[in-house]
Amino acid sequence: MKIAPLYRAFKAVDSIVAKIVHTGQHYDAAMSDIFFQQLELPNPDYFLGIGGGTHTEQTAKIMLAFEPILIGEKADAVLVVGDVNSTLACTLVAIKYNIPVFHVEAGLRSGDRTMPEEVNRIMTDSVASELYVTEEAGMNHLQNEGVDSSKMHFVGNTMIDSLVWYLPKLDSVELDPALAELLDKKPILMTMHRPANVDTREGLEQLHKIIQTATEFGPIIMPMHPRTRNNLDKFGLWDEIKKTKELYITEPLGYLPFVKIMKSALAIITDSGGIQEESTYLGVPCLTFRTSTERPSTVDIGSNTMITEPNMKLLSELLFSIVAGNYKKANIPPLWDGHTATRIVEHISNKYASTDSVG
Repeated sequence: MKIAPLYRAFKAVDSIVAKIVHTGQHYDAAMSDIFFQQLELPNPDYFLGIGGGTHTEQTAKIMLAFEPILIGEKADAVLVVGDVNSTLACTLVAIKYNIPVFHVEAGLRSGDRTMPEEVNRIMTDSVASELYVTEEAGMNHLQNEGVDSSKMHFVGNTMIDSLVWYLPKLDSVELDPALAELLDKKPILMTMHRPANVDTREGLEQLHKIIQTATEFGPIIMPMHPRTRNNLDKFGLWDEIKKTKELYITEPLGYLPFVKIMKSALAIITDSGGIQEESTYLGVPCLTFRTSTERPSTVDIGSNTMITEPNMKLLSELLFSIVAGNYKKANIPPLWDGHTATRIVEHISNKYASTDSVG
């Protein structure tokens, strides 16, 4: 979702040749291939097929596989997005060869260094040449870390670019008939996949309580992340969760069906980062079960509320306020306007591609 608008913007600039490397870190076809198809991206120029493993294994394998591509292409720059292991791995390889790194979605900080994503963000931002920031808090974080202000660019959010691009096309998106019927009932959309929530029996038992509490306010559609599904099996809780009334579990959904459901939802319950942003743009109430967020504008300006511990009383109160129409009013953060990728590519073109082609 972050790459698709950048791909379109690069295609419009003759002086830049952009090639896509898909590391395969997210290797499940339902969570990877389908996104390329629905987001109208071409087949990647390179697919590394890294697959699973520990954080260390993934990072190391990506670095080893990416290095010969970087050398063979004689790349002038490497653009990375987000905060996954691929982001850091490709950054480290490029920097070792003194190749500039452009980090899209820079400056986000949760303050929780037990999250692998937080470590990836901090390390990538510390060595990248250009930092493209999604929200004002990100600029403050980078400034507090002593980053040279000339590297920092407040440009907006490419996730929102994709959302703006595809919203007019949602009417033509077909859902499974059972899901389509649920949309008339204003369902609650739910996703949970972070280790803190799904990697222990205690976390999964709390997940069950969250589901039971939320179903008092309407049906739940829950696209099941493979990690969550596997752990429910591991701890012998799958059958118990599965038989919950008014809970509709699906396989992971593609981007467009997911956005269509999100747009029609009564509320969203999640531990995701990106969903906090998309729900804010859509004005759909979002209740996030995490101890911190790296996207504070979604709380301060948008539709997101943090639930920092599994508090069922608070969850009930918030859902009641949503049903009653008393939930806080959301606004859209600055520069979340659908034109972020254009701003990024214009900056790269003006600074790096004024005379020779950049690849």
